[in-house]
Amino acid sequence: MDQFIQLSIDALTLGSVYALIALGYTLVYGVLKLLNFAHGDVFMVGSFIGFGVLQVLGGVSDPIVPIWLLLVLITAAAMAGCAALGVVIERFAYRPLRDAPRIAPLISALGVSFFLANSMQLLFGATPRNYDTFDLASASLYIKGFNIGNVHVPLLRVIIVVAAFVLMILLWVLVNRTRTGKAMRATSFDREAAAMMGIDIDKVIVFTFVLGSALAGAAGVLFALRVPTTVSIGFIAGLKGFTAAVIGGIGSIPGAMAGGLILGFAESFAQGYISTRWSDLIVFSILIAFMIFRPQGLLGRADIRKV
Repeated sequence: MDQFIQLSIDALTLGSVYALIALGYTLVYGVLKLLNFAHGDVFMVGSFIGFGVLQVLGGVSDPIVPIWLLLVLITAAAMAGCAALGVVIERFAYRPLRDAPRIAPLISALGVSFFLANSMQLLFGATPRNYDTFDLASASLYIKGFNIGNVHVPLLRVIIVVAAFVLMILLWVLVNRTRTGKAMRATSFDREAAAMMGIDIDKVIVFTFVLGSALAGAAGVLFALRVPTTVSIGFIAGLKGFTAAVIGGIGSIPGAMAGGLILGFAESFAQGYISTRWSDLIVFSILIAFMIFRPQGLLGRADIRKV
């Protein structure tokens, strides 16, 4: 029973991060019908931005601000930096190809992904960067918490899950309860009709990239609080975020949340009860099964084609 509880806690933590990444795919695909395969590398850049700001603020062993404020600042910095990066990517890599055949922006997205990964490796090398969240000042984040049976749930795990869910809820409210969200939904439904109704399509698309990239930056920091970050994490994390988006129904915000959690539980329980060597195989087998039997995902809608 203790193992089940521990694996469930790990699954919630990991699934929350995957859900944040999946939301970025869902936002961009929902508005532009574009698969932004550079999204995983934006996630990676966010983890490095968080690490850099962490060092500037003294690191977790001797921070110049309280530890709670330190976590807020590094997350906010990663979100802001990735949001700016998203604007640049949209302006120079995707906007010129907006009316091109779909294969063109897809190839451009892959090119941006390779450019970001190799640029970061040239600048910072392949050495893993560790946030050292087990160290001194942050040790209380592991010591404090609560127990479920014999399993200790560290405060840091709670912070990661709660932060991810708060961001997801705020995004849902923004998309469904604000004028900007209505403009995004109108653009998603019919871009030309939205433009005729006075909606600034360019601003809506840029804002979509800002939101998606900011969430990827937050996910990068939350992920790196658990494990060291490297320039190669963007590829596999991006694939799993995309898998979560497809499982939940790409284009659906609740679906992205559900898909991320499903993926987190599948990976965690596969590692705990079967083998770490089989976990990725099981995860991507779930993707294949959904593509065969329910390609629209759990909460997505099948495309309606006029004939």
